[in-house]
Amino acid sequence: MGVCGLSLAWRQAGHQFNIGGIPERVIGGVAIAIFVLLGLAYAAKSLLHPQAVRNEFRHPIAGNFFGTVSIAILLVSSVVAPLSAPASEVLWALGSATTIALAFTLVSRLLRGKVDAGHALPAWLIPGVATLDITVAGGDMDAPWARELNLFALAIGTVVALVFFTMIMSRLIHHHEKLAGEMVPSLMILVAPFEVGFLAYTNFFHRVDAFAAMLFYFGLFLFLALVFKVFRRGIPFAAGWWAVSFPLAALSSAVLRYAQHVGWMPLTAFAVAMLAFVSVLIAVLLLRTAQILLDGRLLGPR
Repeated sequence: MGVCGLSLAWRQAGHQFNIGGIPERVIGGVAIAIFVLLGLAYAAKSLLHPQAVRNEFRHPIAGNFFGTVSIAILLVSSVVAPLSAPASEVLWALGSATTIALAFTLVSRLLRGKVDAGHALPAWLIPGVATLDITVAGGDMDAPWARELNLFALAIGTVVALVFFTMIMSRLIHHHEKLAGEMVPSLMILVAPFEVGFLAYTNFFHRVDAFAAMLFYFGLFLFLALVFKVFRRGIPFAAGWWAVSFPLAALSSAVLRYAQHVGWMPLTAFAVAMLAFVSVLIAVLLLRTAQILLDGRLLGPR
């Protein structure tokens, strides 16, 4: 998700600053390779350890992370669009179907009641953000059925994300137990509904109006409120740090688009700085992940 998002941010920058498409294509190629590798690995896990996969899906927190699979499919559909429109449309349709099915399943599960308020964590936002990503990836499609699907997804994602955001904020404010250290990076997921919502709204309506600006600026406010809380000493590196990658890649795309609309130099400078920051961040995440993979800490002891 994060690497795909960075590729799309560089696509926006390439169009905006006329710097060509080489960074976008290189990063997109890395994203597709990672997607294939992780997809094959999890498919193998599903075949070899089906009960473990079922347990993960039923877990009140971990189950939400299955939404990352459908988000990844949707983002890959956008990455491959310049190379093959038919492949992009197939992936978008597959990602849309799995996203809506997953959102329906997870929301239905919550509506059964008796849910522990302590489980209201940023990961709950993933299904709602996934639904918004349907419109991010497919908002430009002209077919009448695609327009209605995009509007349907935009409606679901907007309401689900806002309701869950309220529940998560209530938990973070009122719950006595603080987040465990390894969960702190996931706080950056709180930024995603607003910046992804901005991208979905502007893709669908083809305009940047006052409502879109409010989505963008509130997401930016959350980023500024969280950045020093998340990026601080004392939080050891683990795979959970990847939770910061996609929200910040979405913010990078959003600030580039909004800066292009406003045409204000300080905002444009901030957009360039944000793109550079996210590029370095994801490069560091890749290197640190490779490091803990090689020394055996990522997948457990040898």
